[in-house]
Amino acid sequence: MPPNISDTFIIMKPREEWPDPKLPKAELVEAVEKKLAVLPGNAFEISQPIQMRFNELIAGVRGDVAVKVFGDDADAMARTANQVATILRRTAGAVDVRVEQTEGLPMLDIRPRREALAAMGLSAKAVQDVVAAAIGGRDAGMIFEGDRRFAVTIRLDDTQRADIEAVGQIPVPTPDGAFVPLASVAEIAVTTGPNQISRENGKRRIVVQANVRGRDVASVVADAQADIASAVRLPAGAYLEWGGQFENLASARDRLLLVVPACFVLILLLLYGALGNVRDAMIVFTGVPLALVGGVLALFLRGMPFSVSAAVGFIALSGIAVLNGLVMVTAIQELIGQGMARARAAEQGAMRRLRPVVMTALVASLGFVPMALATGSGAEVQKPLATVVIGGLVSATLLTLFVLPTLYARFGGRRA
Repeated sequence: MPPNISDTFIIMKPREEWPDPKLPKAELVEAVEKKLAVLPGNAFEISQPIQMRFNELIAGVRGDVAVKVFGDDADAMARTANQVATILRRTAGAVDVRVEQTEGLPMLDIRPRREALAAMGLSAKAVQDVVAAAIGGRDAGMIFEGDRRFAVTIRLDDTQRADIEAVGQIPVPTPDGAFVPLASVAEIAVTTGPNQISRENGKRRIVVQANVRGRDVASVVADAQADIASAVRLPAGAYLEWGGQFENLASARDRLLLVVPACFVLILLLLYGALGNVRDAMIVFTGVPLALVGGVLALFLRGMPFSVSAAVGFIALSGIAVLNGLVMVTAIQELIGQGMARARAAEQGAMRRLRPVVMTALVASLGFVPMALATGSGAEVQKPLATVVIGGLVSATLLTLFVLPTLYARFGGRRA
């Protein structure tokens, strides 16, 4: 970390000792931000230790969302980064927006005055040698102790180097053997220079980072990308990359785009192997989309965004829905094989398998209730998964008991 960044860890008391034990986390964070906002010259971002370290491991930044500005011109990159930060600050859900500090380091600037040097017969190199020896130090000899040797370096002490007037009185030798003060042949001032120059893959980089609260990362990034594309004109040779938790989300989404279709294809193949009929397999598979509808509706009613854990819940839900459908269709096929009419067999099969189907759904859904109501460690992962499974099982069970027998009575592939 550069010297202008530090971590401060706040250890919370047990919740029962708070003035308001039911205070939500979002309101606590807002109260802390109001207290910190009165401190001038500081930029704060509120995170959690493990979350912050994972963000650093994933993308090298501390925030949930990072916009990396790459380019060659530092000034143009800084302007672009500030424009991006302005857009992020007005994007709903983006908080703690901060631009990586690349300027503001105090520097002692000593510039030789060519006219004065020429009048005294001095060269710029002579002035630079004196400044290098006085400010940076120069080896003046060696000290020997047995077989060891140490260089002797001389320079002005810290107090004199921090005093511009003292630096201006450094004697500069002239060709005729006299001395003139440094201030008479050079301009001395304290200026600001680059604080740090960050690079990634060999390119200069400035990072704009932000945390996300109150919204999901994907929607915040989508809104910000649309506004940046229309409002920010990138200088020549510059380009943007998005990182942070969004980078992890994009990677997981790419994997899910491969895993979920493969899962559904495998379910169809297993159904075909169990039923021996494509039409019957498709009828049982209709439980999957209706179960997914229930899971999506449950997420919507609880105000939860789609996440990786929710996607895992959908995969698990598909398996349970297909299992119940397979139990129902197998019972109907057995009755048809005994000579019963298909419509009558569908009705009787639904009645006979009512208890097993309901029991399977109840056991699975009740087992997920504690996860759906969790508030402790890991709740942000458990709640979406449990919500999807419980909501999907409600709709899938209704389908299995009412819709699936009706579909089989009309379109079933096996006849008496």
